[in-house]
Amino acid sequence: MPGPRETALQTPVRITRISVAPLVGETPKGGWSTEIRPEDSVHALLAVHTDAGIVGHGSVFTNGGLALAGVKVLEPLFLGENALEPERVSEKMHQNTFWMGRGGTLTHVIGGIDIALWDILGKVTGMPVGRLLGGTYTKRVQPYCSLLMDEPGPMRDLLAEYRALGFRAFKIGWGPFGRRDDTKLDEAIIRAAREGAGDDTKLFVDAGASDSYWPQGLKWAMRAAEMLKDFNVGWFEEALRPDAIDDFCHLRRVSPVPIAGGECLTRRQTFLPWLQRGALDIIQPDVTKVGGMSEQRRIAWMADDYGVKYVGHGWNTAVGLAADLQMASAFPNTDLVEYIGGSPYLDGITQSPFKLDAEGYLQIPEEPGLGLHLDPDRLAAYTPDPGVLF
Repeated sequence: MPGPRETALQTPVRITRISVAPLVGETPKGGWSTEIRPEDSVHALLAVHTDAGIVGHGSVFTNGGLALAGVKVLEPLFLGENALEPERVSEKMHQNTFWMGRGGTLTHVIGGIDIALWDILGKVTGMPVGRLLGGTYTKRVQPYCSLLMDEPGPMRDLLAEYRALGFRAFKIGWGPFGRRDDTKLDEAIIRAAREGAGDDTKLFVDAGASDSYWPQGLKWAMRAAEMLKDFNVGWFEEALRPDAIDDFCHLRRVSPVPIAGGECLTRRQTFLPWLQRGALDIIQPDVTKVGGMSEQRRIAWMADDYGVKYVGHGWNTAVGLAADLQMASAFPNTDLVEYIGGSPYLDGITQSPFKLDAEGYLQIPEEPGLGLHLDPDRLAAYTPDPGVLF
């Protein structure tokens, strides 16, 4: 005879509505040439509501207005669907919206819905999402503190500040690096970062070449990679414009440091030529852009088949980090997650903050679902109506 939980799983949990809460007021700088202001909307949270009263949460990397519009467009495809079948429901939405453009707002919104559906499935089964995704390879993972580049003096001080908070891995990106055509400044920034972080920490560098009108090309990236080797940099990210696959292939062959990228790619199909042609050492899909956890899992396993390391890109929210933590537990070689330094959308919207252990690691929640608890009172500072998420 089936037990009560098995019986419950045989009963569909129907989606009744999806609500969106744009995050505004403390949007972190993106480093982009077009300045991002605190009041700009770049991220949105969403909630999938069900007829069982169970709510799942997701995160979407796009303007809040676009997220609201995307949910409205998708509504005929998700209303009444079984929330316990995230991969099928997400793929249904992908398959039926391709003609509106694959990879833009709708893909991002479907990803947020997918994250929320996995959260619901975990809550109904009583299991963490990572176990549902494939297992528990690890119970903790090292976050790398992601910070924008600055002039050498402030850069040194900033990394020393976050080292004092317990971080032992760092990524610095964007800012003046590569944008002033000054190789001495580029090297001075990296030197200052290494001094601030200390020789015993991991350091990664992100040129941010997906920025508008990126001025540098392959020869600059080759010279920069040689320079980064001298500072024991663990990877060189977005060293070239995001569509320059031929240049990435060459750079990976000649670079003395690993080459990373992929945050601008969406859906698994777009990643395939990058893997087939050997363009990257490290693939970095963003779960809040790429199509959700269902899509990210397929990309991660595909990368593993090609011998390419998977590290999720995570310049987003606490919900995005919670998803990345669960993803990290589900794959054997994922040892890092991205952690934005100083963003209230990560540190200031949950009931309990993320906490580093003595070695600078984060424990992966073992509670049902994502293991994340949003705080409506704290969210009220960043979204007009936080109640829509509960």
